[in-house]
Amino acid sequence: MHVEVERKFVCDSHILEKLKDIGAVCLGHYEFKDQYLDTADFTLTLKNFWLRKREGSWELKRPTSSNSNTETWSQQNTPADSLQTEQEKDVHAEFEKWLPDMKLECFAEYTTVRCSYVLECEGEDGRVRVDLDQADFDYCVGEIEVLVSEGVETASAMQSIEKMAQKLGLGGEQKTQGKMEVYLQRFRPDHYSALLKAHVFGSNCN
Repeated sequence: MHVEVERKFVCDSHILEKLKDIGAVCLGHYEFKDQYLDTADFTLTLKNFWLRKREGSWELKRPTSSNSNTETWSQQNTPADSLQTEQEKDVHAEFEKWLPDMKLECFAEYTTVRCSYVLECEGEDGRVRVDLDQADFDYCVGEIEVLVSEGVETASAMQSIEKMAQKLGLGGEQKTQGKMEVYLQRFRPDHYSALLKAHVFGSNCN
């Protein structure tokens, strides 16, 4: 299992030029659709657990820590996503049959166009990734990310992220809202209010 150490930032009109100037390599553009599920009384998200279906793959994300602008997330694939056998499609279908029994329903659905960059860096982390996300509800956000193995000290990854932030001219402003937080503010205000009361936001989910 991997742990994502990340920092979000607001994209400005000069971000592509800045990435080019520091030697970041574009990995390409791709589009994906996210669906998030929870119970009617928000059993998962009130605990800051986020069950997501992205292009047919199921993931469960949960925070492991938060430090200033930097977030650390543990991401676990469901069995339907991790099995690589001839029975994978059958298992995937069986997993989806469980959803009504668990009383899970989709509370958020949106499409993102992502442009990804990578920059090789010194130290154990090796590389830092930068994703620029344009959501279909007119919100654009960037993310600096380093992946580490679960149980590995994240301090080095956080340092790499902050060095990248400095290269991109990002200041020490308050945490940037993720796509989900903005989506819920606009389209599911009751859900958003419940998460505020539970002190889930501003933890950034993506």
